Amino acid sequence: MAEPRRAAVLGSPVAHSLSPVLHSAGYRTLGLTNWTYAAHELSEPELAGWVAGLDGTWRGLSLTMPLKEVAFSVATTVTETARVTGAVNTLVRRHDGGWDAHNTDVRGIEAALAAVDHGGEATLLGGGATARSAVIALSAIGVERIRLAVRGDARPETLRLAVHAGLSVDVVSLSSWGKGHHGGLVVSTLPPAAAETAAAATGTKKRSGTLMDVVYADWPTPLARAAAAVGMDVVSGLDMLVYQAAEQFRLFTGEQAPVQAMYAAGRQALGR
Repeated sequence: MAEPRRAAVLGSPVAHSLSPVLHSAGYRTLGLTNWTYAAHELSEPELAGWVAGLDGTWRGLSLTMPLKEVAFSVATTVTETARVTGAVNTLVRRHDGGWDAHNTDVRGIEAALAAVDHGGEATLLGGGATARSAVIALSAIGVERIRLAVRGDARPETLRLAVHAGLSVDVVSLSSWGKGHHGGLVVSTLPPAAAETAAAATGTKKRSGTLMDVVYADWPTPLARAAAAVGMDVVSGLDMLVYQAAEQFRLFTGEQAPVQAMYAAGRQALGR
């Protein structure tokens, strides 16, 4: 019998996470019967001690909020993407027992938007850790200018990253992002509470373009409904989630992820 291999998603709250569904579907599809994937509720102060207690059967960890920044403290090495975004969502076990830190959110956003026409411009709603991942992904797909819509002052680290990525940035208020926006690509990295403000600011004027909302639960979100009502195409956060999970799957197992099987499992779990 093959040695057990374990992986998990960590965060708080974490019960809602679809990651166990996606990774487990990948294991079933490829016949990786010795692999298991679970969810563990952990706060920031608990992470280092919990990770230190893991035995050699553990091969990978997925990290959600609020652990994406504190995870740097347990990493042996950090990829350039994780470093520049200031966010770690993946820890991969090394042969020496340490952990390599990655950010697969960038890959998830990039893949979800690969076929979207953006004309070199995008509006980015939110300025936190996921927004920084979006900045790098948008640059990778050819966006050159972004409108950064935030509730208060833009975070300096997000603005510095945009400059580092070669993007020109205009900062606008989240409550008025819809004014002057006539089409193109919009990416929302907002938590549900802030998304209500963004939904209200969408307005009623017809417009073209595409909205991607990184939220995948309780779909469609108020923001997704508002965008669809004015004629925009809408991309669910499930697309991003599946693609970033597929990259984690590859890093953990060394196997190419069965993306379609993982996507189908996610849709079924969400009742779509």
